[in-house]
Parts: sequence; C-alpha cells; structure tokens
Amino acid sequence: MKRRTLLKSVPAAAILFSPVVRASVNEGDSDGATEGVFELRVYHALPGKLPDLLARFRDHTTKLFERHGLHNVAYWTPVDEPDKSKTLIYILRHPSREAAAANWKAFQDDPEWKSVKEKSEANGPLVEKIDSTYMAYTDFSPKITSKKGK
Repeated sequence: MKRRTLLKSVPAAAILFSPVVRASVNEGDSDGATEGVFELRVYHALPGKLPDLLARFRDHTTKLFERHGLHNVAYWTPVDEPDKSKTLIYILRHPSREAAAANWKAFQDDPEWKSVKEKSEANGPLVEKIDSTYMAYTDFSPKITSKKGK
C-alpha cells in the first residue's frame, strides 16, 4: 500500500489533535513549545501477524523505546479493511534527528530487544515493511496545547 493511500485512510485531525498527542507535545515543555521532531512510523504486518506485532509493542517495545529515549506519543490501527488487519501506525517524539539516530541505534543494539524480537518471530517475521517519516512543525501550525485535568 502506498503511504499516500494509507494516510488518506487516517484523518490527520484524528492523529494530530487527539488528547494523547496534545498531552505528549507538552509533556516536559513548560511553555508548550513544539521543538524537536516527530517520527511517523507505519508497520505493514505480514498476513495474520498483526496481533503478534501488537502484543510485542504492548508487552515490550514501548517500554524499551522509553528506556532508550524514544518517546511514545500514540499508537493507532486503521478502522477499515484491508488495512485494519495488517497495519500499525504510531508517532514517536525526539529532541532532534541526531538524538533519534543515536537512540534507535541503542535500542536496536539492546540485548533485551534482540531477545524479544527473536522470541516473537519464532514462527517467522511479523513485519513486511516499515515506513518512517520525520516531521517538524511548520511556522504556520497552530500551537497544540493540552487541557490539564480533562
């Protein structure tokens, strides 16, 4: 599936203005600054492997990401087929592209990650393809703020 087709199936407003993203943008930013970069990742799971991929993220990957400075913003699966049963979409936040590269390398070299990946793929790989896009706010983008306490 082409990235453009996939992104059309996920309304941008649903991603960018969800409460999870609003809170994540401001977490640790006293003034709600939109510094750093966001990484949009789209995983195309092999047939029948999405449940295993989701379990790996739920049980292991997100915690390992945080350990290595890869800040989890939010995770989604499409609501309509054919993507519903084979696609995971998520956004990570990084202080910079350089930090992202260093943190990804540390994550991929982590012995725990290697073990988790090996065990989860005992019956074959889970992912056919991964798309990654780094994004920065535009100068005309509205500031996204969180509503604390809601």
